[in-house]
Amino acid sequence: MTKRSCILCCIVVVAMSACRSKAPVLVPPVAGNELRQVAAFSIISDEKERSRALFLEASRVLLHPRCANCHPSGDVPLQGMEMRPHDPPVTRGPEDRGVVGMECAGCHQDRNLDLPRVPGAPNWHVAPIEMAWVGKTPRHVCEQMKDPKRNGGRSLAQIVEHNAHDKLVGWGWSPGHDREPAPGTQEQFGALVAAWVDTGAECPSEGQKP
Repeated sequence: MTKRSCILCCIVVVAMSACRSKAPVLVPPVAGNELRQVAAFSIISDEKERSRALFLEASRVLLHPRCANCHPSGDVPLQGMEMRPHDPPVTRGPEDRGVVGMECAGCHQDRNLDLPRVPGAPNWHVAPIEMAWVGKTPRHVCEQMKDPKRNGGRSLAQIVEHNAHDKLVGWGWSPGHDREPAPGTQEQFGALVAAWVDTGAECPSEGQKP
């Protein structure tokens, strides 16, 4: 073997070793209606990578139709797992609560109504357009959540509190009737968001998906 060939061989070996060392760490799989526990991500030693992975897991809730339907990219909320336009037709209105004569509170009360099959929770309304999630990537949603200009002026601590305890957020796990709930539980979701913040609130890259 020539000296030049030996050098090239060493370069290839080093490059292959570097690639192996940067291979993604895979956390244990779970069913589609479950969430991974925060502890499952402890196998990711790099804190920034762990933070990104935690947000990707949380985004399985954020981008689930049960939550994303009220975060439309336009002025019309969506319904069902098919994410079809709200029926009857409504629009967000100037304060995200409908227009005069068609306010959200006209049908949606502070609880689910069994007989008419109308969902409900305290403070029912459409999310501000600045917090549109439909059609967005996890990275886009992550950046939204961290931006006080788009998240309602919330700090990271307030974001954790909102996701962990807000009753309208919690409706996603108690939607009533035969509606599919968001994955996991609100407690698990809140823990994931808290762990994401504790590890630096890093956002995943544009190509990363949950």
